Amino acid sequence: MPLLDPESVLELRPRLVRLAYRMLGSIAEAEDAVQEALLRYQDVPEGVDSPRAYLARMVTRISLDVLKSARRQRETYVGPWLPEPLIEGEESVADDLTLTLMMALERLSPLERAAFLLHDVFEVGLDDIARELGRDPAACRKLATRAREHVKASRPRYDVTPDRGAEIARAFYVASRSGDLSTLRQLLAEDVVVYSDGGGKSSAATKPVLGASRVEKFFMGIARKDAYRQPPYYEPAWIDGLPGYITRGNDGVLQTTAFAIDSDKIVAIYSVRNPDKLTHVANAVRQ
Repeated sequence: MPLLDPESVLELRPRLVRLAYRMLGSIAEAEDAVQEALLRYQDVPEGVDSPRAYLARMVTRISLDVLKSARRQRETYVGPWLPEPLIEGEESVADDLTLTLMMALERLSPLERAAFLLHDVFEVGLDDIARELGRDPAACRKLATRAREHVKASRPRYDVTPDRGAEIARAFYVASRSGDLSTLRQLLAEDVVVYSDGGGKSSAATKPVLGASRVEKFFMGIARKDAYRQPPYYEPAWIDGLPGYITRGNDGVLQTTAFAIDSDKIVAIYSVRNPDKLTHVANAVRQ
């Protein structure tokens, strides 16, 4: 099979970036990994059985190399680590890997994550994956199976429609800003958890906030500090497959907030405040 023509490469590039992003949790690093893969691909002789699968494996290999150093950095990261928020339209989420599922993948080994993404998302054959990862096909099947079990366990039991998800996200925003404790209690699941990623560069909880009562107190404290101030910048958004919004607070800090929702209850809240992870969002926000 001949090498891909420029038009086909252009068409495939967004999916390759999504693959690298799911591996790395960084948009900039994902784009760099894909760019490096495409440069290397120019030197590949014709005759590749499946150029698309070949490029997917190449992107994965580069991403695995990046992860070796990234994991060392995360060991010294201040507070909870969250991937860079990917702002997108709900219709563009084709691979069904939401932020919730990315967090599940984060708990896997790099090889498990690679095997799952290549096999279940990019539909690369086990023999090809085995050659790329330096494992036999049976071992790769086990890697993908273990990863699939983790992903399955992290899926919400009841899907929320986009409209309903946006409605719940907006209701939470209004209640948390105004200090409406009654509404917050109706929105939160008893075992809700808040992950706030400031990276040591913006104020944020340094540990996950667990349980409805603690989460209520957490947001009531924020509401009291912001009482009677002008409202911040607010924009509804679809963040890594989850409903949420972008805000700029009275302290000038840009933030994305995404919600995992199950049975009409918020089960997890993901807030990114680390400015290093919000450069692409800041460029899109004009206020």
